[in-house]
Amino acid sequence: MSPVPPYSREQPIFTTRAHVFQIDPSTKKNWVPASKQAVTVSYFYDSTRNSYRIISVDGAKVIINSTITPNMTFTKTSQKFGQWADSRANTVFGLGFPSEQQLTKFAEKFQEVKEAAKLARDRSQEKIETSSNHSQESGRETPSSTRASSVNGTDDEKASHGGPAEAHLKSENDKLKIALAQSSTNVKKWETELQSLRESNARLSTALQESAASIEHWKKQFSACKEENDQLRGKIEELEEQCNEINKEKERNAQLSRRLQELETELQDKELELEELRKQGEIIPELMSECESVSEQLQAAEKKNKDLEEKVRTLRTEVEENKHRQTNLKTELKNFLDVLDGKIDELHDFRQGLSKLGVDN
Repeated sequence: MSPVPPYSREQPIFTTRAHVFQIDPSTKKNWVPASKQAVTVSYFYDSTRNSYRIISVDGAKVIINSTITPNMTFTKTSQKFGQWADSRANTVFGLGFPSEQQLTKFAEKFQEVKEAAKLARDRSQEKIETSSNHSQESGRETPSSTRASSVNGTDDEKASHGGPAEAHLKSENDKLKIALAQSSTNVKKWETELQSLRESNARLSTALQESAASIEHWKKQFSACKEENDQLRGKIEELEEQCNEINKEKERNAQLSRRLQELETELQDKELELEELRKQGEIIPELMSECESVSEQLQAAEKKNKDLEEKVRTLRTEVEENKHRQTNLKTELKNFLDVLDGKIDELHDFRQGLSKLGVDN
């Protein structure tokens, strides 16, 4: 059966986009991404089977094909993620939504579809029970006709003899005739319904053939679209390569432009330096004459410096000699002072002696 049914039978009733995950079959704990990016996830309603499915296709791969049953539950595990278990597929599907609002809408639609599936199941059970009751009634009415024939025979046999129960038997016979008429009416009714079911079956067979033809038509269109898509992808890859080459060429041009600007800036700097050198070259003769003058002055200064150095050496020699003389003078002055102090002491003693002599006299 095709994952996306023909539109004549199955129609999408709600569509959104989400990232699809499936539970890891080995660990039953980790999530395995079923799509590389967000894909379309849709609810489909099958009017002929009165059933609902969640279908998602990534390219040519069917990643979700889950029939909704009344015992399924959609659980929000976070603000943007929800999951449900599919026992028929023996897996758990998970959907990651861009926003909490989209997750809420999908969960509400899941609950709505679940209730609709439950109602469809209850109606189907009611139809089955009604058909079973009709069959049982038909089974019970057929023996009644047999019994009616038997009773009629008994009445005929007893009619020749007559008896007090003749009126009662006629009443029972009338009741049996009425039941037989109702049974005939039910048989005609069931024949009419059987004919209607046969016609419905024929219409369904025709619709199935049309669906098969539509499937082949869509398969051909899908193949053509796939081929065209491959061609467009090839062209896109060629254009991307050309764009890459153009971008590389633009980058090289930009680098060359930057290098050209740098060279122009360096050239301007070199021209300024050259201009400065030219200006300096014009003043070189003046500088040379000044240099000669300075050299002469330097030579004169060196000569003066030598004379001054000679004078300094002479002065240093004189200073040394003066220091030596001063040292000698200090020594002589010290000796003289020592002698003078001795003479002063002698004079003092002499004066005291004179003073004593004067007092004694």
